Amino acid sequence: MTRPVGTATRGTTNPNRLRRMDRWIAATHGPALRRSGSPLAVDLGYGAAPWTALELLVRLRTAEPRCEVVGIEIDPARVAAAKPYEREGLTFRHGGFEIPLRTRPALIRAANVLRQYDEGEVAAVWARLCARLAPGGLLVEGTCDEIGRRHVWVALGPEGPRTVTFATRLGSLGRPSDLAERLPKALIHRNVPGEPVHAFLRDFDRAWAAAAPYASLGARQRWIRAVRDLAGDWPLTDDPRRWRQGEVTVNWAALAPNSG
Repeated sequence: MTRPVGTATRGTTNPNRLRRMDRWIAATHGPALRRSGSPLAVDLGYGAAPWTALELLVRLRTAEPRCEVVGIEIDPARVAAAKPYEREGLTFRHGGFEIPLRTRPALIRAANVLRQYDEGEVAAVWARLCARLAPGGLLVEGTCDEIGRRHVWVALGPEGPRTVTFATRLGSLGRPSDLAERLPKALIHRNVPGEPVHAFLRDFDRAWAAAAPYASLGARQRWIRAVRDLAGDWPLTDDPRRWRQGEVTVNWAALAPNSG
């Protein structure tokens, strides 16, 4: 048996932790899933309990009823514990970044997996996972807090990173830069002056402060106003339909770390 690639995570998981990421995937990647001849998704590193894989299946099937999900874990004990939860369209496998499947997946979701790795290891992991995608496939890699109120993820295709999405429960947000603590490993150490992601969060905080009069209409209206202002200076790739969900998506190239 080939040894899986990677190391075991802490395994922390909670029901509904990844709901923001799942809903974004279903909304934005749904058309690609419907076009796929085999809409297979991977929940990579699902943790000590299988909740996130179960929820991913349910949410993806709102976009494409043919979707199937495979949960992949590097810890064989976690795979054994998840096996009783298998059902039609949902299975669990032992493995790691090599993605030990014969069918190339249309989606790989890796949430809170790379947090423990060094920044210098991220690009190689991204490249390995993207190489396993089916044509038109998507890798979504990011980090969230324990109950899914704050989440930041990168979406990648076979060619590499495309976008960065910031998502939050608006009622719990003090200011947009609060999301900095959940930046994925590729960006979290770059939130310093001189780096694009730091400038983005600085401008987002300024737009949020300027939108304070809209707070009387609710946090959602304040967020929409702030994001609309932000769009004047940053290449956002989404629209108010997603902003209303407490999201904003930015072109990766605008936030990519400076070299060196």
